[in-house]
Amino acid sequence: MTHDVTDAPDEPLARRVRRGVVAVLWWVVPLVAAFFLWPTSLGGCTTLTVVSGHSMEPTYLSGDVVVARCGTPHVGDVVVYQPHDAGGARIIHRLIGGDGDGWTVQGDNNDFVDPFTPTDDEVVGIARLHLPKVGIAVGVVTSPLLWLSLIVVAVALLVWPRDEDDEPDAPDEAVDPAGVDRSDEPDEVTAAVPTVPDDAAQLVAGAGAGAP
Repeated sequence: MTHDVTDAPDEPLARRVRRGVVAVLWWVVPLVAAFFLWPTSLGGCTTLTVVSGHSMEPTYLSGDVVVARCGTPHVGDVVVYQPHDAGGARIIHRLIGGDGDGWTVQGDNNDFVDPFTPTDDEVVGIARLHLPKVGIAVGVVTSPLLWLSLIVVAVALLVWPRDEDDEPDAPDEAVDPAGVDRSDEPDEVTAAVPTVPDDAAQLVAGAGAGAP
Protein backbone atom coordinates (compact mmCIF):
# COMPACT_ATOMS: atom_id res chain seq x y z
CA MET A 1 0.00 0.00 0.00
CA THR A 2 1.42 3.36 -0.99
CA HIS A 3 0.71 6.89 0.19
CA ASP A 4 1.42 10.19 -1.55
CA VAL A 5 3.91 12.28 0.38
CA THR A 6 2.97 15.99 0.37
CA ASP A 7 4.66 18.96 2.01
CA ALA A 8 2.95 21.07 4.68
CA PRO A 9 0.72 23.75 3.12
CA ASP A 10 2.13 27.25 2.90
CA GLU A 11 1.02 29.88 5.41
CA PRO A 12 -2.27 31.50 4.29
CA LEU A 13 -1.97 34.91 2.63
CA ALA A 14 -4.37 36.54 5.10
CA ARG A 15 -2.21 35.42 8.01
CA ARG A 16 0.95 36.76 6.39
CA VAL A 17 -0.74 40.10 5.73
CA ARG A 18 -1.99 40.29 9.32
CA ARG A 19 1.47 39.54 10.63
CA GLY A 20 2.97 42.23 8.41
CA VAL A 21 0.44 44.82 9.59
CA VAL A 22 1.20 43.99 13.22
CA ALA A 23 4.92 44.34 12.58
CA VAL A 24 4.43 47.75 10.96
CA LEU A 25 2.19 48.99 13.77
CA TRP A 26 4.76 47.76 16.29
CA TRP A 27 7.12 50.42 14.95
CA VAL A 28 4.73 53.14 13.74
CA VAL A 29 2.69 53.56 16.94
CA PRO A 30 5.70 54.16 19.24
CA LEU A 31 7.26 56.53 16.70
CA VAL A 32 4.06 58.59 16.39
CA ALA A 33 3.63 58.66 20.17
CA ALA A 34 7.24 59.73 20.61
CA PHE A 35 6.86 62.48 18.00
CA PHE A 36 3.85 64.02 19.71
CA LEU A 37 4.64 63.28 23.36
CA TRP A 38 8.43 63.20 23.62
CA PRO A 39 9.12 65.81 26.33
CA THR A 40 11.45 68.75 25.93
CA SER A 41 13.34 67.55 29.01
CA LEU A 42 14.62 64.69 26.78
CA GLY A 43 15.20 66.82 23.70
CA GLY A 44 11.67 66.54 22.30
CA CYS A 45 9.21 69.21 21.18
CA THR A 46 6.28 68.72 23.57
CA THR A 47 5.76 70.33 26.96
CA LEU A 48 2.98 69.38 29.34
CA THR A 49 2.34 72.13 31.88
CA VAL A 50 0.07 71.90 34.90
CA VAL A 51 -1.57 75.27 35.52
CA SER A 52 -1.12 76.56 39.04
CA GLY A 53 -2.76 79.70 40.33
CA HIS A 54 -5.38 82.06 38.90
CA SER A 55 -3.38 84.28 36.55
CA MET A 56 -4.80 82.68 33.38
CA GLU A 57 -8.46 82.47 34.40
CA PRO A 58 -10.92 82.02 32.79
CA THR A 59 -8.81 80.59 29.93
CA TYR A 60 -7.10 78.03 32.15
CA LEU A 61 -7.92 76.99 35.70
CA SER A 62 -5.63 75.63 38.37
CA GLY A 63 -5.08 71.90 37.80
CA ASP A 64 -5.63 72.08 34.04
CA VAL A 65 -3.00 70.73 31.69
CA VAL A 66 -1.75 72.64 28.67
CA VAL A 67 0.06 70.80 25.89
CA ALA A 68 2.56 73.10 24.20
CA ARG A 69 4.57 72.41 21.06
CA CYS A 70 7.70 74.12 19.82
CA GLY A 71 7.27 76.67 17.05
CA THR A 72 7.57 80.34 16.14
CA PRO A 73 5.52 82.44 18.58
CA HIS A 74 3.46 85.48 17.63
CA VAL A 75 1.63 88.20 19.54
CA GLY A 76 -1.60 86.76 20.96
CA ASP A 77 -0.22 83.25 21.50
CA VAL A 78 -0.29 81.63 24.92
CA VAL A 79 3.24 80.39 25.48
CA VAL A 80 5.18 78.45 28.05
CA TYR A 81 8.46 80.15 28.73
CA GLN A 82 11.34 79.50 31.09
CA PRO A 83 13.37 82.58 32.03
CA HIS A 84 17.07 81.94 32.45
CA ASP A 85 17.13 83.80 35.77
CA ALA A 86 14.00 82.21 37.28
CA GLY A 87 15.62 79.09 38.70
CA GLY A 88 14.09 76.71 36.14
CA ALA A 89 10.48 77.82 36.74
CA ARG A 90 8.07 77.65 33.78
CA ILE A 91 5.40 80.31 33.23
CA ILE A 92 2.37 80.03 30.96
CA HIS A 93 1.08 83.46 29.91
CA ARG A 94 0.03 85.30 26.77
CA LEU A 95 2.25 87.35 24.48
CA ILE A 96 0.81 90.86 24.24
CA GLY A 97 3.67 92.65 22.48
CA GLY A 98 7.32 92.69 21.58
CA ASP A 99 9.21 90.28 19.35
CA GLY A 100 11.67 87.43 19.48
CA ASP A 101 14.33 89.62 21.03
CA GLY A 102 12.11 90.37 24.02
CA TRP A 103 8.40 89.58 24.41
CA THR A 104 5.91 91.41 26.61
CA VAL A 105 3.93 88.78 28.50
CA GLN A 106 0.86 88.98 30.71
CA GLY A 107 -1.59 86.62 32.37
CA ASP A 108 -5.18 86.86 31.15
CA ASN A 109 -6.39 87.52 34.71
CA ASN A 110 -3.58 89.91 35.65
CA ASP A 111 -3.70 93.71 35.44
CA PHE A 112 0.10 93.93 35.16
CA VAL A 113 2.69 92.56 32.76
CA ASP A 114 5.26 89.98 33.71
CA PRO A 115 8.61 91.22 35.04
CA PHE A 116 10.36 89.01 32.46
CA THR A 117 10.83 89.77 28.77
CA PRO A 118 11.62 86.33 27.37
CA THR A 119 13.33 85.85 24.04
CA ASP A 120 12.51 83.16 21.52
CA ASP A 121 15.13 80.81 22.96
CA GLU A 122 13.39 81.03 26.36
CA VAL A 123 9.98 80.13 24.90
CA VAL A 124 9.57 76.40 25.46
CA GLY A 125 6.40 76.00 23.42
CA ILE A 126 3.14 77.43 22.16
CA ALA A 127 -0.10 76.21 23.74
CA ARG A 128 -1.87 73.79 21.40
CA LEU A 129 -4.18 71.67 23.55
CA HIS A 130 -6.09 72.22 26.78
CA LEU A 131 -6.89 69.28 29.07
CA PRO A 132 -9.04 70.33 32.01
CA LYS A 133 -8.30 68.83 35.44
CA VAL A 134 -5.87 66.10 34.47
CA GLY A 135 -2.82 67.52 36.19
CA ILE A 136 -2.24 64.46 38.37
CA ALA A 137 -1.53 62.20 35.42
CA VAL A 138 0.94 64.61 33.86
CA GLY A 139 3.51 64.09 36.58
CA VAL A 140 3.72 60.45 35.50
CA VAL A 141 3.67 61.06 31.74
CA THR A 142 6.41 63.67 31.82
CA SER A 143 8.69 61.65 34.07
CA PRO A 144 11.99 60.87 32.28
CA LEU A 145 12.15 57.64 34.30
CA LEU A 146 8.90 56.45 32.71
CA TRP A 147 10.17 57.10 29.18
CA LEU A 148 13.48 55.40 29.85
CA SER A 149 11.60 52.41 31.29
CA LEU A 150 9.42 52.21 28.18
CA ILE A 151 12.52 52.25 25.98
CA VAL A 152 14.05 49.40 27.98
CA VAL A 153 10.83 47.35 27.73
CA ALA A 154 10.55 47.98 23.98
CA VAL A 155 14.14 46.88 23.36
CA ALA A 156 13.63 43.80 25.54
CA LEU A 157 10.51 42.78 23.60
CA LEU A 158 12.33 43.35 20.32
CA VAL A 159 15.25 41.07 21.13
CA TRP A 160 13.29 38.48 23.13
CA PRO A 161 13.39 35.09 21.36
CA ARG A 162 10.09 33.95 19.93
CA ASP A 163 8.79 30.39 19.62
CA GLU A 164 8.55 29.02 16.12
CA ASP A 165 4.90 28.02 16.39
CA ASP A 166 4.37 27.93 12.65
CA GLU A 167 6.77 25.08 11.86
CA PRO A 168 4.88 21.96 10.67
CA ASP A 169 4.98 18.92 12.91
CA ALA A 170 6.80 15.82 11.74
CA PRO A 171 4.50 13.19 10.19
CA ASP A 172 3.45 10.38 12.52
CA GLU A 173 3.48 7.63 9.87
CA ALA A 174 6.75 6.04 8.89
CA VAL A 175 7.13 6.37 5.15
CA ASP A 176 10.29 5.26 3.36
CA PRO A 177 11.65 7.19 0.38
CA ALA A 178 9.95 4.78 -2.01
CA GLY A 179 6.56 5.75 -0.62
CA VAL A 180 5.86 2.44 1.16
CA ASP A 181 4.09 2.62 4.48
CA ARG A 182 6.16 0.70 7.04
CA SER A 183 4.43 1.91 10.16
CA ASP A 184 2.91 -1.57 10.81
CA GLU A 185 6.23 -3.41 10.57
CA PRO A 186 8.06 -4.33 13.80
CA ASP A 187 11.10 -2.30 14.69
CA GLU A 188 13.38 -5.38 14.92
CA VAL A 189 13.18 -8.95 13.67
CA THR A 190 14.80 -11.53 15.94
CA ALA A 191 15.47 -15.06 14.66
CA ALA A 192 13.95 -17.85 16.72
CA VAL A 193 16.79 -19.92 18.29
CA PRO A 194 15.80 -23.29 19.81
CA THR A 195 16.80 -23.75 23.41
CA VAL A 196 18.51 -26.92 24.61
CA PRO A 197 17.74 -28.35 28.10
CA ASP A 198 20.64 -28.42 30.54
CA ASP A 199 20.52 -32.25 30.89
CA ALA A 200 20.76 -32.77 27.13
CA ALA A 201 23.64 -30.34 26.92
CA GLN A 202 25.56 -32.30 29.58
CA LEU A 203 24.93 -35.63 27.76
CA VAL A 204 26.21 -34.19 24.52
CA ALA A 205 29.31 -32.84 26.26
CA GLY A 206 29.97 -36.23 27.93
CA ALA A 207 29.62 -38.11 24.70
CA GLY A 208 32.13 -35.89 23.08
CA ALA A 209 34.65 -36.44 25.88
CA GLY A 210 34.56 -40.27 25.56
CA ALA A 211 35.07 -40.40 21.84
CA PRO A 212 38.54 -41.66 20.61
